Amino acid sequence: MLRSLFTVAALCLTSPALACETALVLAVDVSGSIDPDEYLLQTSGLADALQDPEIASALVAGKVSLALMHWSGVGYQRLSLPWTPMLTPSDVARFALATRQIARPRDYTDTAIGGAITFSVRQFVAVPECRHRVIDISGDGEENSGLTLPAARAAAATAGVTINAIAIEVDDTSTALTGYFRRFVITPDGFVVTANGLPDYPRAIQSKLRREVIKPVS
Repeated sequence: MLRSLFTVAALCLTSPALACETALVLAVDVSGSIDPDEYLLQTSGLADALQDPEIASALVAGKVSLALMHWSGVGYQRLSLPWTPMLTPSDVARFALATRQIARPRDYTDTAIGGAITFSVRQFVAVPECRHRVIDISGDGEENSGLTLPAARAAAATAGVTINAIAIEVDDTSTALTGYFRRFVITPDGFVVTANGLPDYPRAIQSKLRREVIKPVS
C-alpha cells in the first residue's frame, strides 16, 4: 500500500499537467529595413500584447516559457532575453517591461530568416520540460542573406518545432509577403498573421499571441 502511494506521488510530480505547456521564442526582425521608430513600435506592441489580461492569464495558466531574440543578417542572432517561465502575473509584467526597455541592437544588416530559425531551434534544448515548441517570427521582407530558409524550416519541422509568423506588409493593400511567409517560412502546422504596415503590428502580435497561448497548440 505504501509503495502504491509513493508511485502515485511520483506520477503526480511528473504529470504533464504540471509541466510547461509551451516554449515560445519571440523572434524580432531588426534588419536594415527596420528603422529606430519602427523598432520601438515592435517592442512596445509586443510588450503591450504580453500584458493584455487574457494573454497574461493564459501564459501563467500554461506555465509558458518565453525567450526573446533579435535577428537580421547571416551570423546576427542575439538571445536578448533568456528563457523565463511565466509562473505568476509578476513574471509576465517583468518580461514585458524588459522587452520594452531593450535598446535596439547594433550592427543590423540583411534579412537571414533561415539563420533566425536555426538559431531559435537550438534554444529549445534548454527547455525540455515544455510540451510544445514554437518560434514566433516577425519580419518585413523576404530572405536575402544566407539563403538557408528551406533547410532551416525542414529541420524545424523534423524536430517537432512549430513556426508561426507575422508578415509586416509595406502597406494595407499588399499581401505579397504574407504569401511568401505562408509558402516558405511557416511549418505545415503553423500560421501567418498579416500586419498591414508597421502601425498595424501591435494588433497583429496580440492576435497571434492569442492564437498561440489561449488555444492549445496543435
